[in-house]
Amino acid sequence: MGFLYLPSLSPIQDVLDIDFLGATTVTYSMANVAVWGGTGFNMLVLYTTLRAIPRDLYEAARLDGASEPQIAVRVKIPMLTPAIILTTVLSIIATIQVFTEPTALRPLTNTISSTWSPLMKVYRDAFVTGDLYSAAATSIVIAAISLVLSFGFLRLVRDRAFGEG
Repeated sequence: MGFLYLPSLSPIQDVLDIDFLGATTVTYSMANVAVWGGTGFNMLVLYTTLRAIPRDLYEAARLDGASEPQIAVRVKIPMLTPAIILTTVLSIIATIQVFTEPTALRPLTNTISSTWSPLMKVYRDAFVTGDLYSAAATSIVIAAISLVLSFGFLRLVRDRAFGEG
């Protein structure tokens, strides 16, 4: 990961002339790493769901005169909706619990503090300063935020699906 962002090692650093670890760009660098890290999992879930769609549905749609774009919009996407919802909820939770990306990039720059993300604060409190009570309290807050946002998203999706609210 540091290979792409360190000026002395990066193959694109000199071409683009951007400090990927600077104060204004380090958040985008972490987001880039997180997106590439999560894309594989999300694509695996979506691909598996696509493969599970019965071929009979495609054949029936073709017999009814549906074109390939119509099959994609009227068969594939509705069948993918539960998997899209699942990957969205898991991505929301992963975003709230970001830890790996800033922790991995932190040794490469001085723009990421030891409490940049809530889980980094939990780690620092629990294992560096030994303040287990603060670490536990912060963990409870992170869990509550994850719960509220996840259920909020699920409720929004349910309300839109059933035409409520």
